Amino acid sequence: MDASVTALPALAAIQRPDGDHAAALRFITCGSVDDGKSTLIGRLLVDSKAVLQDQLAGVQRSGETDLALLTDGLTAEREQGITIDVAYRYFATPSRKFIIGDAPGHEQYTRNMVTAASSADAAVVLVDATKLAWQDPDLPLLPQTQRHSLLAHLLRVPSIVFAVNKLDAVEDPTLAFRHISAALGRFAATAGIEPRAVVPVSALKGHNVVEAAPGWCGYQGPSLLQLLETLPVTQAETSEPLSFPVQWVEKFSGSSDTSQGRRVFWGRVATGQVSPGQAVRVMPSGQTATVSQVLDAVRRPRDIPAGHSAGIVLDREVDVSRGDWLLAADAPEAVREISGTVAWLDDEPLLPGRTYWALHGHRWVKAKVRRVVHRLDIQTLAEQDATQLEPNAIGHVEIALQEPLAARPFERARVPGSLVLVDTATHRTAGALLVR
Repeated sequence: MDASVTALPALAAIQRPDGDHAAALRFITCGSVDDGKSTLIGRLLVDSKAVLQDQLAGVQRSGETDLALLTDGLTAEREQGITIDVAYRYFATPSRKFIIGDAPGHEQYTRNMVTAASSADAAVVLVDATKLAWQDPDLPLLPQTQRHSLLAHLLRVPSIVFAVNKLDAVEDPTLAFRHISAALGRFAATAGIEPRAVVPVSALKGHNVVEAAPGWCGYQGPSLLQLLETLPVTQAETSEPLSFPVQWVEKFSGSSDTSQGRRVFWGRVATGQVSPGQAVRVMPSGQTATVSQVLDAVRRPRDIPAGHSAGIVLDREVDVSRGDWLLAADAPEAVREISGTVAWLDDEPLLPGRTYWALHGHRWVKAKVRRVVHRLDIQTLAEQDATQLEPNAIGHVEIALQEPLAARPFERARVPGSLVLVDTATHRTAGALLVR
C-alpha cells in the first residue's frame, strides 16, 4: 500500500495538550517548485543551532553550504535538486519545540504535500519574488502557490503564513514586497483564507527568518520564527459526540486486572471524550454496550479526550474488529452516499463510474464515483462544470459506498469527515475526500 495513504488526519495526528502555545508546533513549508522551501528549513535549523558541525560539513558544495541538503535526503532529491518526499526535522527554541515538514512543490508530488498538511498546525507558503512580475501591482500568482494554499485551507490547517522569499535578489525589494503582499491579499480574500501574516524573508541570506530585520522591505513585524513561536496548536474536537475508530483489538487475558478479563479496543479518540458509564454504539453492526473502563497509553484508568490514544473495555462481549467504530449512542446515523470535496492525486483522471477503495479511519469499503459535480479553477477560484477531474485538480464529487460509514462534515470533525480513495488495481493513493 502506498505510504501516502496516511494522507488524512485519522492516521497522522500526534498527541499534544490542547490550546497550549508551549506545545510542539507541527508546521509545513509548501508552495511552488524551487521557491526555497528546503533552504528555508535549513536556515531555521542552522540559525537556531539545531545542526551539528559534522552535518554542516556534509552539505558543503564548492566551499559553500547548501542548506537544502539538510532536508533533501533521498539520492534522487540530491541528484535532481528537488524535493520528492516529505522530510521531517525537529528543533527547539528556548520557548518552543517544532516539528517541520518539508513538502514537495512539484504537481506530481501533490499527494505528499497533502500527507504533510493533514496533520499540520500551520503552513508556511513560500512565494518566490523572482518568479513573479513584481513591478506589476496586479501581478498573478503561480498556480502551485494557489493550489497549495487552497489545499492547506481545505484541510483545515489552522494557521497559514505567506513568506515572500528571495527579496534580496530583486532590484526594489520594498516595492516587490508591497505588490506581492497585495496579490496575496486579493487571493486570500477570494479563497476565504485568513492568513496570520505575510512576512518578507531571504532563506539564503537569513534576513528576517530567525532574527527580525525591522524596516527591511518596509516590514515592521516579527521574524518568521518569532511568529511561529506564537501560533496555536490544533484544537481537539471535544465538543462533538464521541467517535472512536478501532485500530487494534487486544484479546482478553484472565490475568489482566486492568481489562477485567475482557477485550480491550485500542485506538485514538477522534471526537468527543470517552468515560466509564458512557453508552456506545458499534458501527457497522449496530450493537450497543456501555463503557466499563477507559485506559490511557500506559494502562492507567482515566477519561480520554479527542486527540489522545485510549483502550476501551465494554461491559459485555460484542463483536468488534479493527476498522469498526465506537460511537456515542446519539451520534448521527451512518451513511452510504457522500458528497465531498476531493483533491485528486492520481495520475489517471477521476471518472464517474470508477470504483475505488475508501479508507475511513481504519475501515476499508468499496466506493463508486456517481458523478463529478464541478471542478475548481485554480486561477479564478470559480466552480466549473466538469465530467472528470484531472491529476492534481480539486473538485466536488458524489460517491456511493458499498457499506455505510459513520461520516460527518469535515468542517466539524476532521477524522470522521475525511476519507482516502485508493486505486483498487495499483493500490496508489488516488484522492483525499473531505465530506461536505
